Amino acid sequence: MPKVLTEAEVAGFRDRLCEAATRMFAARGREAFTMRELASELGVSAMTPYRYFRDKDEILAAVRARAFTRFAEALEAGMATPGDALTKAAAVFEAYVGFAFGEPASYRLMFDLSQPNEDDYPELVEATKRARATMTDYVRALVEAGVLEGDPDLMGYVFWASLHGAVVLQLAGKLPPQYDFRTITLESFRALSQSYRRDFRKQPTNSG
Repeated sequence: MPKVLTEAEVAGFRDRLCEAATRMFAARGREAFTMRELASELGVSAMTPYRYFRDKDEILAAVRARAFTRFAEALEAGMATPGDALTKAAAVFEAYVGFAFGEPASYRLMFDLSQPNEDDYPELVEATKRARATMTDYVRALVEAGVLEGDPDLMGYVFWASLHGAVVLQLAGKLPPQYDFRTITLESFRALSQSYRRDFRKQPTNSG
């Protein structure tokens, strides 16, 4: 007769399973390993993972939802930093970078690996929505403070696209020493911020 596990034991094993799956998904992709191989990595019987998850896609959704949640929590902590909108924006940036480089496997699974029927996993949908909101809140604060002008949702995506691109290049080892990650991101944010600055945007153009 199978042992009846406590809630703490169930949660603990799910955590171990998700940690192992994160490593395997990041290293081998979505299709390149089986549930049997995952069980072997954990040192359990081939059927044990099925007591906790229906299939590999459900595991991937759980792994990605957990990563998005940790990511959102980090950015929300940055947004809660005491100070003005610029201080909060800087803290959100540091939180983003800290997560991306502190948990590169999770970061890649969040943004570089998709899966079919994501809408079938409410926990993943909610975690993704929460994370995306945190990447707009600091921009909205800058707009409300009069630092920037424009659509905060669109601007949030523009800043995110720039930062994500630099993160991916850094993780791939493609940035040269003279143009390192900090240099690239600070320059891109300087250029973008200038284009969105209220006083800059309202300057008359010189037609000739």
